[in-house]
Amino acid sequence: MEKILILSSLIVLLTIGSGFYLVYKGTEASKKKLKRIMRVNLFAFIPTIAFALITIVPQAVQAAGATDPSASGMGFLGAALSTGLAALGAGIAVGSVGSSAIGAVSEDPSFLGKTLIFIGLAEGIAIYGLIISIIILGRL
Repeated sequence: MEKILILSSLIVLLTIGSGFYLVYKGTEASKKKLKRIMRVNLFAFIPTIAFALITIVPQAVQAAGATDPSASGMGFLGAALSTGLAALGAGIAVGSVGSSAIGAVSEDPSFLGKTLIFIGLAEGIAIYGLIISIIILGRL
């Protein structure tokens, strides 16, 4: 399992490092070149993770299930998913609302208060996910 994680981490870090190198070198990126790099990354990273999920994870889950008979693991998983997915949704929402808010405020500074309300509503998504995870953890 450790070797798979190290290999997949190296693939991702190599892709990021090559991107930094290309930016530092000043290479003009065409869409074909970027698609080729992304394709190589996906064809290396996804099979590595799929191999880990198919071969190693079931054995680890079975071993963990034999030692820990409690069923609270699904509760922890639900709490983690509710917080993580809510934070991901909030990040997407704040990104789009924030960029629009900056554009609106740059044109008319009187829109600042209105745009802060929309950004606060977008950040509320993460708070709702956190509340749901606290409720789930309280019932365990």
